[in-house]
Amino acid sequence: IPQRKGEPVVIDTDECPRRDANLEAMAKLKPFFKEGGVVTAGNASAIADGASALVVTSRRKAKELGLTPIAQLVSYATAAVEPEIMGYGETKAAQLALEKAGLTAKDVELAELNEAFACVAALAIRELGLDPETVNVNGGAVALGHPLGNTGTRLVVTLIHELRKRGKEIGLTAACVGGGQGAGAVIKVEA
Repeated sequence: IPQRKGEPVVIDTDECPRRDANLEAMAKLKPFFKEGGVVTAGNASAIADGASALVVTSRRKAKELGLTPIAQLVSYATAAVEPEIMGYGETKAAQLALEKAGLTAKDVELAELNEAFACVAALAIRELGLDPETVNVNGGAVALGHPLGNTGTRLVVTLIHELRKRGKEIGLTAACVGGGQGAGAVIKVEA
């Protein structure tokens, strides 16, 4: 990266996960939302850069253009909770998306849940009854970083590719959003 003064900065190593982290240092971190809270810099995602894209169209238009869809958006939902419990918006939106699709957690073969904070994904897993072994199978945002404006697309793209790679069909994705909002979607990969 060119600099105004001095030599260019070369970035040749992924900044996430935090390679210098250790359990002893993490145990000493102070909660940053409230006294006695559980969220610290050690279990919060690092802000990261990222880019991804989706092409979304109707089945009819895809056929007209000679394109073969790889996935279907079965349902989506948004939800809102009190700002003080903003992380819960992810769980609420995921539940609504499942209900709109006529599905339950038992139908979900893989899930990509944003974890702005580790407790957000843990809460969704517990409240929805998801199998933890099927959630964030490549690591979540605490491990990979949280590319804010790109996170939703990153979740969907990762979910689609993992469903296809593993021969699975039904996936769930959800994210909490600042201020108490949440968004969720059920994705079905095409056979």
